Amino acid sequence: MLVERGIQVMNFEVVGDAYAIASNYLRRTGAIADTVVTDERLFEIIVKLFQRGEFNRIRLANKAIAEFEARVPA
Repeated sequence: MLVERGIQVMNFEVVGDAYAIASNYLRRTGAIADTVVTDERLFEIIVKLFQRGEFNRIRLANKAIAEFEARVPA
């Protein structure tokens, strides 16, 4: 994570990689549509987890998948 003058700057590589991992899994399971459009709900979950201090892309993706699946309406 980069910090400059007290402002937190998001590491887009970590967030992007985590999103790619999570969205690939969720597309394969049918939880999200197989399109090139970003799933806003999944992206928001990943950003929230990142902002809370999770910087490992695999762990970030796994936690996002678990939270996304837990929130999916039955």
